[in-house]
Amino acid sequence: MSAVIKLSAPESRAFWEIPVLFEDDHLLALNKPAGMPVSPSPESPDQPDLISMLHGGIEVGKPWAVQRGLTYLMVSHRLDTEISGVLLFAKSKTTLMALSDLFGTEAPVQTYLALARGEPSTEQFTVDAKLASHPVNPELVRVDFEGGKKSKTDFSVLEKFPRGGCVSLRCRPLTQRRHQIRVHLRHAGFPLVGDALYGGKPLWLSRLKSDYRLKEGREERPLLARVALHLESLEMSHPVTSAPLAVSAPWPKDLQVAVKYLRQFGV
Repeated sequence: MSAVIKLSAPESRAFWEIPVLFEDDHLLALNKPAGMPVSPSPESPDQPDLISMLHGGIEVGKPWAVQRGLTYLMVSHRLDTEISGVLLFAKSKTTLMALSDLFGTEAPVQTYLALARGEPSTEQFTVDAKLASHPVNPELVRVDFEGGKKSKTDFSVLEKFPRGGCVSLRCRPLTQRRHQIRVHLRHAGFPLVGDALYGGKPLWLSRLKSDYRLKEGREERPLLARVALHLESLEMSHPVTSAPLAVSAPWPKDLQVAVKYLRQFGV
Protein backbone atom coordinates (compact mmCIF):
# COMPACT_ATOMS: atom_id res chain seq x y z
CA MET A 1 0.00 0.00 0.00
CA SER A 2 1.02 3.59 -0.54
CA ALA A 3 3.36 5.15 2.02
CA VAL A 4 1.34 8.39 1.85
CA ILE A 5 -2.33 9.30 1.93
CA LYS A 6 -3.26 12.08 -0.49
CA LEU A 7 -5.86 14.47 0.92
CA SER A 8 -7.47 17.57 -0.50
CA ALA A 9 -9.90 20.30 0.53
CA PRO A 10 -11.81 21.22 -2.65
CA GLU A 11 -13.21 24.45 -1.20
CA SER A 12 -9.69 25.80 -0.59
CA ARG A 13 -7.90 23.90 -3.39
CA ALA A 14 -5.35 22.82 -0.81
CA PHE A 15 -3.54 19.49 -1.07
CA TRP A 16 -1.55 17.35 1.36
CA GLU A 17 0.43 14.12 1.27
CA ILE A 18 0.29 12.63 4.76
CA PRO A 19 3.00 10.00 5.47
CA VAL A 20 1.84 6.62 6.79
CA LEU A 21 4.02 5.60 9.76
CA PHE A 22 2.39 2.26 10.62
CA GLU A 23 -0.55 0.20 9.45
CA ASP A 24 -2.15 -3.19 10.06
CA ASP A 25 -5.69 -4.58 9.99
CA HIS A 26 -6.66 -2.64 13.11
CA LEU A 27 -4.59 0.56 13.24
CA LEU A 28 -3.36 3.40 11.04
CA ALA A 29 -0.69 5.83 12.24
CA LEU A 30 -0.06 9.06 10.33
CA ASN A 31 2.54 11.83 10.61
CA LYS A 32 0.35 14.88 11.21
CA PRO A 33 1.80 18.17 9.92
CA ALA A 34 1.98 21.17 12.22
CA GLY A 35 -0.86 23.65 11.72
CA MET A 36 -3.48 21.11 10.66
CA PRO A 37 -6.40 20.63 13.08
CA VAL A 38 -7.24 17.01 13.86
CA SER A 39 -10.99 17.71 13.94
CA PRO A 40 -13.32 20.58 12.97
CA SER A 41 -13.00 23.75 15.03
CA PRO A 42 -16.07 25.88 15.85
CA GLU A 43 -13.78 28.94 15.87
CA SER A 44 -12.46 28.21 12.34
CA PRO A 45 -15.19 26.27 10.48
CA ASP A 46 -13.59 26.95 7.08
CA GLN A 47 -10.18 25.55 8.00
CA PRO A 48 -9.55 22.04 6.61
CA ASP A 49 -9.06 19.38 9.27
CA LEU A 50 -7.57 15.92 9.08
CA ILE A 51 -10.49 13.78 10.25
CA SER A 52 -13.02 15.50 7.94
CA MET A 53 -10.76 15.00 4.91
CA LEU A 54 -10.16 11.36 5.82
CA HIS A 55 -13.88 10.71 6.28
CA GLY A 56 -14.61 12.56 3.04
CA GLY A 57 -12.11 10.37 1.19
CA ILE A 58 -13.68 7.20 2.61
CA GLU A 59 -17.18 8.40 1.66
CA VAL A 60 -16.35 9.15 -1.99
CA GLY A 61 -14.09 6.10 -2.38
CA LYS A 62 -10.68 7.68 -2.84
CA PRO A 63 -8.07 5.13 -4.02
CA TRP A 64 -6.23 5.11 -0.67
CA ALA A 65 -9.50 4.27 1.12
CA VAL A 66 -10.66 1.61 -1.37
CA GLN A 67 -7.22 -0.01 -1.38
CA ARG A 68 -7.44 -0.41 2.39
CA GLY A 69 -11.12 -1.38 2.48
CA LEU A 70 -11.74 1.43 4.97
CA THR A 71 -15.26 2.10 6.20
CA TYR A 72 -14.37 3.39 9.68
CA LEU A 73 -11.53 5.56 10.97
CA MET A 74 -11.40 7.41 14.28
CA VAL A 75 -8.56 9.18 16.09
CA SER A 76 -7.51 7.72 19.43
CA HIS A 77 -5.58 10.47 21.23
CA ARG A 78 -5.09 14.23 21.47
CA LEU A 79 -2.67 16.24 19.30
CA ASP A 80 -2.95 20.03 19.23
CA THR A 81 -3.33 21.82 15.89
CA GLU A 82 0.09 23.46 16.23
CA ILE A 83 1.91 20.19 16.95
CA SER A 84 3.30 17.67 14.47
CA GLY A 85 3.95 13.96 14.80
CA VAL A 86 2.42 10.55 15.45
CA LEU A 87 -1.36 10.36 15.28
CA LEU A 88 -2.97 6.95 15.79
CA PHE A 89 -6.34 5.93 14.30
CA ALA A 90 -8.58 2.92 14.93
CA LYS A 91 -10.11 1.09 11.97
CA SER A 92 -13.07 -0.25 13.96
CA LYS A 93 -15.20 0.76 16.91
CA THR A 94 -13.97 -2.25 18.90
CA THR A 95 -10.36 -1.19 18.39
CA LEU A 96 -11.21 2.40 19.30
CA MET A 97 -12.75 1.29 22.59
CA ALA A 98 -9.64 -0.76 23.41
CA LEU A 99 -7.42 2.22 22.58
CA SER A 100 -9.55 4.50 24.75
CA ASP A 101 -9.02 2.13 27.67
CA LEU A 102 -5.25 2.14 27.07
CA PHE A 103 -5.00 5.93 26.81
CA GLY A 104 -7.01 6.22 30.01
CA THR A 105 -4.02 4.73 31.84
CA GLU A 106 -0.36 5.72 32.02
CA ALA A 107 0.59 2.67 29.90
CA PRO A 108 1.16 4.35 26.49
CA VAL A 109 4.53 6.14 26.40
CA GLN A 110 4.43 9.30 24.31
CA THR A 111 7.79 10.97 23.69
CA TYR A 112 7.88 14.53 22.39
CA LEU A 113 10.75 16.63 21.09
CA ALA A 114 10.61 20.26 22.22
CA LEU A 115 12.61 23.45 21.75
CA ALA A 116 12.21 25.73 24.75
CA ARG A 117 13.54 29.05 26.01
CA GLY A 118 15.91 29.12 28.97
CA GLU A 119 18.36 26.69 30.52
CA PRO A 120 17.25 24.14 33.13
CA SER A 121 19.62 23.71 36.08
CA THR A 122 19.27 19.91 36.01
CA GLU A 123 19.44 17.37 33.20
CA GLN A 124 16.11 15.85 34.24
CA PHE A 125 13.11 17.37 35.96
CA THR A 126 9.42 16.66 36.51
CA VAL A 127 6.48 19.04 36.61
CA ASP A 128 3.60 17.74 38.71
CA ALA A 129 1.00 20.51 38.51
CA LYS A 130 -2.76 20.19 38.16
CA LEU A 131 -4.30 21.82 35.08
CA ALA A 132 -7.66 23.45 34.41
CA SER A 133 -9.30 25.55 31.70
CA HIS A 134 -8.80 29.29 32.09
CA PRO A 135 -11.93 30.84 33.67
CA VAL A 136 -12.03 33.76 31.21
CA ASN A 137 -10.18 32.70 28.03
CA PRO A 138 -11.29 29.25 26.74
CA GLU A 139 -8.20 29.03 24.51
CA LEU A 140 -5.93 28.85 27.53
CA VAL A 141 -5.12 26.21 30.12
CA ARG A 142 -3.61 27.19 33.47
CA VAL A 143 -2.03 25.58 36.52
CA ASP A 144 -4.69 25.20 39.21
CA PHE A 145 -3.50 23.22 42.23
CA GLU A 146 -6.91 23.34 43.92
CA GLY A 147 -9.46 22.81 41.15
CA GLY A 148 -7.35 21.31 38.36
CA LYS A 149 -6.96 17.74 37.15
CA LYS A 150 -3.91 15.62 37.93
CA SER A 151 -1.17 16.37 35.38
CA LYS A 152 2.43 15.21 35.36
CA THR A 153 5.24 15.43 32.78
CA ASP A 154 8.83 14.17 32.85
CA PHE A 155 11.49 16.21 31.01
CA SER A 156 15.09 15.43 30.04
CA VAL A 157 17.61 17.77 28.43
CA LEU A 158 19.00 16.73 25.04
CA GLU A 159 21.13 19.75 24.05
CA LYS A 160 21.75 23.21 25.44
CA PHE A 161 22.25 26.25 23.22
CA PRO A 162 23.32 29.00 25.66
CA ARG A 163 24.11 31.64 23.04
CA GLY A 164 20.72 30.99 21.45
CA GLY A 165 18.94 31.03 24.79
CA CYS A 166 17.35 27.66 24.00
CA VAL A 167 17.33 24.04 25.03
CA SER A 168 16.07 20.90 23.30
CA LEU A 169 14.09 18.54 25.50
CA ARG A 170 12.49 15.12 25.46
CA CYS A 171 9.10 15.29 27.13
CA ARG A 172 7.04 12.36 28.42
CA PRO A 173 3.55 13.24 29.66
CA LEU A 174 2.22 10.74 32.19
CA THR A 175 -1.31 12.13 31.85
CA GLN A 176 -3.25 13.33 28.81
CA ARG A 177 -4.40 16.92 29.33
CA ARG A 178 -4.97 19.65 26.78
CA HIS A 179 -1.85 21.82 26.30
CA GLN A 180 -0.16 19.83 29.09
CA ILE A 181 3.48 20.06 27.95
CA ARG A 182 3.08 23.68 26.88
CA VAL A 183 1.66 24.81 30.20
CA HIS A 184 4.00 22.69 32.31
CA LEU A 185 7.05 24.13 30.54
CA ARG A 186 5.77 27.67 30.96
CA HIS A 187 5.12 26.95 34.64
CA ALA A 188 8.72 25.70 34.98
CA GLY A 189 10.03 28.88 33.35
CA PHE A 190 10.88 27.39 29.94
CA PRO A 191 8.17 28.40 27.42
CA LEU A 192 8.23 26.62 24.08
CA VAL A 193 9.80 28.43 21.15
CA GLY A 194 7.05 29.94 18.98
CA ASP A 195 4.26 29.31 21.50
CA ALA A 196 2.73 32.80 21.47
CA LEU A 197 -0.25 31.59 23.48
CA TYR A 198 2.01 30.85 26.45
CA GLY A 199 4.72 33.47 26.06
CA GLY A 200 7.17 31.63 23.79
CA LYS A 201 8.95 33.88 21.28
CA PRO A 202 9.90 32.82 17.71
CA LEU A 203 13.44 31.78 16.81
CA TRP A 204 15.30 34.29 14.59
CA LEU A 205 18.55 33.65 12.72
CA SER A 206 19.50 37.32 13.21
CA ARG A 207 19.56 36.71 16.99
CA LEU A 208 21.96 33.77 16.54
CA LYS A 209 24.35 34.84 13.79
CA SER A 210 26.49 37.85 14.71
CA ASP A 211 27.27 38.77 11.09
CA TYR A 212 23.70 38.29 9.88
CA ARG A 213 22.83 40.63 7.00
CA LEU A 214 19.43 40.85 5.33
CA LYS A 215 19.28 41.77 1.65
CA GLU A 216 17.80 45.16 0.93
CA GLY A 217 14.05 45.05 0.44
CA ARG A 218 13.73 41.67 2.18
CA GLU A 219 11.93 41.00 5.45
CA GLU A 220 13.35 38.41 7.83
CA ARG A 221 11.19 35.42 8.54
CA PRO A 222 11.68 33.48 11.76
CA LEU A 223 13.43 30.12 11.62
CA LEU A 224 10.58 28.80 13.74
CA ALA A 225 7.36 30.67 14.47
CA ARG A 226 5.07 27.77 15.37
CA VAL A 227 4.89 25.80 18.61
CA ALA A 228 8.19 23.88 18.71
CA LEU A 229 6.74 20.54 19.78
CA HIS A 230 6.71 17.23 17.89
CA LEU A 231 5.29 13.87 18.98
CA GLU A 232 8.31 11.80 18.07
CA SER A 233 7.28 8.33 19.23
CA LEU A 234 4.45 6.30 20.70
CA GLU A 235 5.07 3.01 22.52
CA MET A 236 2.32 0.75 23.84
CA SER A 237 0.82 -2.71 23.73
CA HIS A 238 -1.19 -3.37 20.59
CA PRO A 239 -4.87 -3.00 21.57
CA VAL A 240 -5.86 -6.21 19.75
CA THR A 241 -2.83 -8.52 19.71
CA SER A 242 -1.13 -7.21 22.91
CA ALA A 243 2.22 -7.34 21.08
CA PRO A 244 4.66 -4.46 21.73
CA LEU A 245 3.99 -1.57 19.35
CA ALA A 246 6.36 1.33 18.66
CA VAL A 247 5.64 4.06 16.10
CA SER A 248 8.00 6.95 15.40
CA ALA A 249 7.81 10.10 13.27
CA PRO A 250 10.92 11.84 11.88
CA TRP A 251 11.53 15.45 12.86
CA PRO A 252 9.77 17.87 10.51
CA LYS A 253 11.95 20.03 8.29
CA ASP A 254 11.40 23.26 10.26
CA LEU A 255 12.62 21.67 13.50
CA GLN A 256 15.59 20.11 11.71
CA VAL A 257 16.59 23.50 10.30
CA ALA A 258 16.13 25.25 13.66
CA VAL A 259 18.32 22.71 15.48
CA LYS A 260 20.95 22.86 12.71
CA TYR A 261 21.34 26.63 13.13
CA LEU A 262 21.28 26.39 16.92
CA ARG A 263 24.10 23.83 16.80
CA GLN A 264 26.03 26.09 14.42
CA PHE A 265 25.53 29.46 16.09
CA GLY A 266 23.81 28.93 19.44
CA VAL A 267 26.32 26.87 21.41
